[in-house]
Amino acid sequence: MKGEELVMTPLKWFLPFLKKYRRLMAIGIVLTTVIAALSIVNPLISGVIVDDVITAGNYALLPRLILCLFLVTLVTSILRFVYQLVFETASQGTLYDMRAQVYRKLLEEDFDFYNRKRTGDLMSRQTGDMDAIRHFVAYVIYVVYQNVLLFVFALCMIFTVNGKLALCMLTVLPFTALSTYRQSREVRPAFQRNRNCFSSLNAFVQENVSGNRVVKAFAKEDFEKEKFQVENDRFRDAQISASRIWMKYVPIFEILSYALTVVLMIYGGYMVIQGEITLGDLVKVNGYLWMLNMPLRMAGWWVNDIQNFATSVEKIYATYSEEPKVRTPRIDETREKIRGEVEFRSVSYQAEGEDIVTDISFHVRPGQTVGIIGSTGAGKSTLMNLLCRFYDATSGQVLVDGQDVRQMDLYHLRDSIGMAMQDVFLFSDTIEGNIAYGRPDCSFESVRQAAIRADANHFIKAMPQGYDTIVGERGVGLSGGQKQRISLARALLKDPSILILDDTTSAVDMETESYIQSQLKALQNKCTVFIIAYRISSIKDADFILVMDQGRIIEQGTHEELVARGGYYAKAFRSQYGEIPYALLQEKNAK
Repeated sequence: MKGEELVMTPLKWFLPFLKKYRRLMAIGIVLTTVIAALSIVNPLISGVIVDDVITAGNYALLPRLILCLFLVTLVTSILRFVYQLVFETASQGTLYDMRAQVYRKLLEEDFDFYNRKRTGDLMSRQTGDMDAIRHFVAYVIYVVYQNVLLFVFALCMIFTVNGKLALCMLTVLPFTALSTYRQSREVRPAFQRNRNCFSSLNAFVQENVSGNRVVKAFAKEDFEKEKFQVENDRFRDAQISASRIWMKYVPIFEILSYALTVVLMIYGGYMVIQGEITLGDLVKVNGYLWMLNMPLRMAGWWVNDIQNFATSVEKIYATYSEEPKVRTPRIDETREKIRGEVEFRSVSYQAEGEDIVTDISFHVRPGQTVGIIGSTGAGKSTLMNLLCRFYDATSGQVLVDGQDVRQMDLYHLRDSIGMAMQDVFLFSDTIEGNIAYGRPDCSFESVRQAAIRADANHFIKAMPQGYDTIVGERGVGLSGGQKQRISLARALLKDPSILILDDTTSAVDMETESYIQSQLKALQNKCTVFIIAYRISSIKDADFILVMDQGRIIEQGTHEELVARGGYYAKAFRSQYGEIPYALLQEKNAK
């Protein structure tokens, strides 16, 4: 029972989206029913024309019968246009709501989710899989329903003509049902492979288009072409594999549909000769024949569409149903401005069984500046990720203003933190739009002042459109130092309670770094500042410095204290500044 519930979950999740447009769907179903019912009129009139007009010579009926044929055709054409419009409207509405809800859920996911998912896979959920659902709602639903009605109505009308002829035609139904069942079982895994290969190909192309500069820099075009060929071949093979299934069954459905024509011509003709039915009856049944043939011939195609829909719903739901590990607690709290007091109490964090940081403890008073230095992979950025609660600590507590971040509103916490990340991301927008991303309603003067403090104003003004210059995707067209300064301006504009600078000045010259440091000093006592850096010059004026190695704090203190200890920090200082400045500082500390 539990297994059945799991299987039904994607469909149960999908149905409420469709239910919102149930009135449109009901109108469409009613119109489809009416059209299917009208389809029996023309063959019926054709039989009357043969028996009563041509054979019996009652030509007075002909004008009325022709008028009736014309009116039925006209009404059917109008209704067909209307119900297609109705179903298309319902499909677009369903897709609009579903796409919006899935996107909102994607924005709620945490870093761990995006670490495991490829961008191309997520994009295929929002494009190819969504389109398969739209096709199902806009076309498959009504066409399957209509053809089932056509088959039933036609069979009923043939029974009214002659029961034996109708039963004879029914002999093809068991073969059709068996073929449909077998095809549906075979095509399901084929479509799953197809969608997986499509996602993989989509992810590969997206990744290589985004990283095309790296490909060109290393002259790896031929290598990437070969990798693409492998992905492309896999997708083609999956497509061909799925095609072979319906190629195997479609001829069966074609043969079964033609079998009805053979039955009618042979057995129906024999019955006319024997006088069991009239020639008009034979014409009438022949008119109903397409209503029997169409469902049989198209059954294989509809099975494909239905399975494609089911696979797409399952894949979208599988992505949608993943719950973020980091969630905001449901608590009522007054959102007072955060003062910026930060404390780590015996904090450890593990990812996939590996220790990233271990037993981290320190306390920062509001308005202090903290420098963090250490080797690559020492866990420096992880500390800030835990502070922003991009991840939750495995053990220990991260406190802001004395409150555990796990008990704070996520939006309020992160909105109070300004962060210039190590991997600078700029949107395909104007420079002004990128700087004002955290405060889109701020004035232009506020944007300009933030750019001045980040030493970005002068190069922005030198650009052709100044602050209205459009930067390319991820900041293409800007140097590394320019992107870092725009990122810093974006963080400063938020006027945050806590400012995190993750290796923000690594790509700028010493003069620019010195200017930025002087601007950061103006923030003293206004906000708490964390500076992650490899350069001693970036952090030597901090109130205290944390030195990290292999996920642990191995030293902490002021610049002078750490140099005097002669440990890791002193070695880094001596390496970057040379022996003479190191000796002078040692002498100064000794005095």
